Amino acid sequence: MVQIAGAQVVPSLDDLIKQGIEEFEKIFQAEATVVGFSPGRVNLIGDHVDYNDGLVLPMAIPVYTVVIGAPNSFQICRIESLSNKLESPKRVELKFDSLTIGPPSWSNYVKGVISTFPGIKKPFDALILSSIPIGAGLSSSAALEVAFFNFLQGLSGSDLGISKQEIALLCQNAEHTFAGVPCGIMDQFVVVMGKKDHALLIDCRSLSTELVPLVSDDIVILVANSNIRHELAGSEYSSRRKNCEQVAQMLGKSSLRDVSMKELETSQTVLPLEQYQYSRHVITEIERALSASEALKKSDYVIFGALMTQSHCSLRDDYKVSVPEIDELCEIALESEGVYGSRITGGGFGGCTVTLVSANKVESTINNMMTKSRISVDFYVFKPAEGASYKNLPSKKSF
Repeated sequence: MVQIAGAQVVPSLDDLIKQGIEEFEKIFQAEATVVGFSPGRVNLIGDHVDYNDGLVLPMAIPVYTVVIGAPNSFQICRIESLSNKLESPKRVELKFDSLTIGPPSWSNYVKGVISTFPGIKKPFDALILSSIPIGAGLSSSAALEVAFFNFLQGLSGSDLGISKQEIALLCQNAEHTFAGVPCGIMDQFVVVMGKKDHALLIDCRSLSTELVPLVSDDIVILVANSNIRHELAGSEYSSRRKNCEQVAQMLGKSSLRDVSMKELETSQTVLPLEQYQYSRHVITEIERALSASEALKKSDYVIFGALMTQSHCSLRDDYKVSVPEIDELCEIALESEGVYGSRITGGGFGGCTVTLVSANKVESTINNMMTKSRISVDFYVFKPAEGASYKNLPSKKSF
């Protein structure tokens, strides 16, 4: 993509792999033989509904986590991260028969994947690199899990004979059991199944997926990282999930997916206000995600953008996961010429906004947001990217 003034320059996948090969050889004094990689993701619409059996519409984005390495002759696995944003220590040594939860926290995602990996496991050395901003709501955790799974798959040297869906579910289970995060399925699904020039509509109940074309040269996805950190495993996330489950149970439903607005309104007098508002967000957000996918199929960006903005208002007012700095970024974006819609994306309490904007107005939009915002913001301009994979590295191959 042509460089856009004000937007971050991110390394390509090939550049990350090349860097990984060089750094791996310096650190481990060996030649890398396998690389697993995964993109990040941004959710266009449908937040906090995946764990309510809802519909979500994310897309894979061309920022990546790369796991590069080779088998070793020891009885331990040596894993090192180059990220300066992760908790120390940056290097861990593991044995397959004694994987336990413990610090550093990033290693628990890796341990979970190793534990659930169904193929042949060989002792290895591995190096982790990433261009995905940590804690920004762009799925750095799922990308680490899926990239590591793909690395192990390449290292095993055999076809696992499992589907992409099964890979995503195994990685989700790894996050549940070892990282202690009760995440939904959206992140793992889209980084595994994402496709270039497409968003992915995911039914989080049936686990069915539908690729929705997003190929226009006239629009781009602008992501603004507020650099305000959120903690996905925090009490606010768990509290909202528990409240949603309680309302569904109270109404005799398996999840809020089965509750209509009419049913919710009928029960308003017996529900605490907070639970009513949380539930209203979930029900209306599921409807918005479906309507947005239909609008995208018709290239109706006006409707799509309006639904994005409605989604932000619901996340701010009903689900209460926004913060003033994020609200301000959305407001500034919506004042900019060529912007169709803008919303918070991800877990909330900071992180990123996602904005649908005309390609020929993205620079002026960035400039407007940069000038008027009171915080330091990193901007990224994305088109949908291909999903995760792995490849074997020929000896001494140059990238």
